[in-house]
Amino acid sequence: MFGRIALFLATNLAVLFLAGIVMSLFGVHPGQMGSLLVFAALFGFGGSLVSLLLSKWMARRATGAQVIVQPRNETERWLLATVRRQAQAAGIGMPEVAVYDAPEINAFATGANRNNALVAVSTGLLRQMQADEAEAVLGHEVAHVANGDMVTMALLQGVLNTFVIVLARVVGGLVDGYLSGNRDNGGGRGLAYYAIVMVLELAFGLFATMIAMWFSRHREFRADAGGARLAGRQKMIAALERLSLNQGRSTLPAQVEAFGISGGIGQGLRRLFLSHPPLSERIAALRAAG
Repeated sequence: MFGRIALFLATNLAVLFLAGIVMSLFGVHPGQMGSLLVFAALFGFGGSLVSLLLSKWMARRATGAQVIVQPRNETERWLLATVRRQAQAAGIGMPEVAVYDAPEINAFATGANRNNALVAVSTGLLRQMQADEAEAVLGHEVAHVANGDMVTMALLQGVLNTFVIVLARVVGGLVDGYLSGNRDNGGGRGLAYYAIVMVLELAFGLFATMIAMWFSRHREFRADAGGARLAGRQKMIAALERLSLNQGRSTLPAQVEAFGISGGIGQGLRRLFLSHPPLSERIAALRAAG
């Protein structure tokens, strides 16, 4: 926990320091710099941190996931026992375990605290996967929690948001000044400036999304490796092979989809915006590691 707090503080300081250097190089006034950095940090980190803190509630509400409090059947007893065993092996607190109604094979994990997370599986997974395969999927999700992926993703998104806000306004000011011939307009900004900033935020936002999705794909490889350690490498490979039955289908809402185990369909430029690597690459990575 303290390591995550230290990472958050260090990340904020790094953002402020680097943004300060960039703005100094572009000749932004110190007073303007301070105000812009505060504005960027509030809006850049605010949304991602609020989403992180509310992630469990939002995920349950969006998917209709029902947390297992008292097991009603043998399947639910097995789910709780398996997650409890894997959580102990991974050194984390027991997550909440939930089931949500969806036809495809899928599962996700979320939560702001590795000792108070949520692991949910679809009814399609319970119907279509063998016990060994489902065990590996649960190990994959527990590994996400143990790796602190939800917190790290929120921090990264906050950093990227902050840079997008700062750079769009710094570059927008330079472009606006150039186009207006650096005429003094009383210190105010015209409509052209705000139009330029909006375009730049869209452009920089695309690059920021590529970076975030690259990290998302990287953490899927790590979670696969973690699932292999917790459940067994052959079980993890079999689970990923079974996921090919999804054929790219997912009913997970957008705010949860990046945390699902299924994904990775796309070619060309679209590949840069995928949150998951193709299943064939994930399977190959597990076989190579073995």
